[in-house]
Amino acid sequence: MAAITGGVGITCPSKQLSHRTSSFNSRVSPRCRKSFAIKMAVSLDDKKKAYTLHKSEEAFNKAKELMPGGVNSPVRAFKSVGGQPIVMDSVKGSRMWDIDGNEYIDYVGSWGPAIIGHADDEKGTSFGAPCLLENTLAEMVISAVPSIQMVRFVNSGTEACMGALRLARAFTGREKIIKFEGCYHGHADPFLVKAGSGVATLGLPDSPGVPRGATFETLASPFNDLETVKSLFESNKREIAAVILEPVVGNSGFIAPKPGFLEALREITQENDALLIFDEVMTGFRLSYGGAQEYFGITPDLTTLGKIIGGGLPVGAYGGRRDIMEMVAPAGPMYQAGTLSGNPLAMTAGIHTLKRLQEPGSYEYLNKITNELTQGIIDAGKRAGHAICGGYISAMFGFFFTEGPVHDFSDAKKSDTTKFARFYRGMLEEGVYFAPSQFEAGFTSLAHTSQDIQQTIAAAEKVFRQI
Repeated sequence: MAAITGGVGITCPSKQLSHRTSSFNSRVSPRCRKSFAIKMAVSLDDKKKAYTLHKSEEAFNKAKELMPGGVNSPVRAFKSVGGQPIVMDSVKGSRMWDIDGNEYIDYVGSWGPAIIGHADDEKGTSFGAPCLLENTLAEMVISAVPSIQMVRFVNSGTEACMGALRLARAFTGREKIIKFEGCYHGHADPFLVKAGSGVATLGLPDSPGVPRGATFETLASPFNDLETVKSLFESNKREIAAVILEPVVGNSGFIAPKPGFLEALREITQENDALLIFDEVMTGFRLSYGGAQEYFGITPDLTTLGKIIGGGLPVGAYGGRRDIMEMVAPAGPMYQAGTLSGNPLAMTAGIHTLKRLQEPGSYEYLNKITNELTQGIIDAGKRAGHAICGGYISAMFGFFFTEGPVHDFSDAKKSDTTKFARFYRGMLEEGVYFAPSQFEAGFTSLAHTSQDIQQTIAAAEKVFRQI
């Protein structure tokens, strides 16, 4: 039953309004009755505030150009209920506010996490609904990365690679994929075949717990080996959906592609109607603002991102050609969803990080200090009589305790890991923290100073003499 609230704190059901106002009129002066009427009218006007979604409609229409179906999780598109999806602006406690200023009592709670209510900060950390920040970061990513015309935000690099793989299979109607030995694309079952990263560090035998059926369609080739790739395509004609790789390997240590390798992969995949997927979770926005694909001038069909685009918060993304991405739900039939996908906290951190990287001279500075660091360490090792090799591109580097060169994972495994362990512990004692594995790349940042670099090289000189 509708209720009307008066300015003096009286609430009554509308059916009883005539009787109660008549009684009220008999007990108060005309001046008081006039004051009450004015206050009640104001309250009624407040209640009748028009419910509009003009701003949400405008933002959502823009989002549909940037992200499949305009959302980062299908249920947010209101397909099952109809009407205009709501774009949220802020949340607090039990309430939500959209960008049109409408207030809601929230019974979704970001699809479960907000059991104590929404965060006590300015806007909240998770909406479970579309927000304008998704559009902003999507526009930044699309304008930066050559291959990306539409993007879907997720919550990790693993999730991004899972989505890209499913999408490649859906788009091509094929199931087999080619990956490269030592390349790590997250811990999803299909990728844990001759993977690098922690699998290499821990010596796991292609990961126990992964059923054979999950990896049956995964084919592996050594990195930088075009002949094996060609042979795999020849023996699996019109069965291969995609080739996925780290364009610069970071999960077997730092391994750069040979000249012409990426160009040849682009040609081979196009000739065989297969997709080329660059896993740029590490290299995206690190080798250049447009990632490895901008640096090398090779445009894949799909790209996965992570790490930098979340500014240190859990985030991932996959994107690519519009005709491929429009297969992703709710725009198309390929289903993928996520409770915290596109959450405002991660989007804000990503936007801030990319804005910093856009500042003039950022990548020139990163290239300068990484060059000094890498060359300084390698020179120091050689002066001390150690077999050592390494390299860098922009803000990513690595070195191995072997004469080299290192072109693939089998070469990387020739590194003296016992010596690396002694070097690592020695550097810790000197106040330098590298990744605790020979098979991980290193990263520099805009925060590293020339003094940091020189201090690191000096520490390496000392430790090399000791080991």
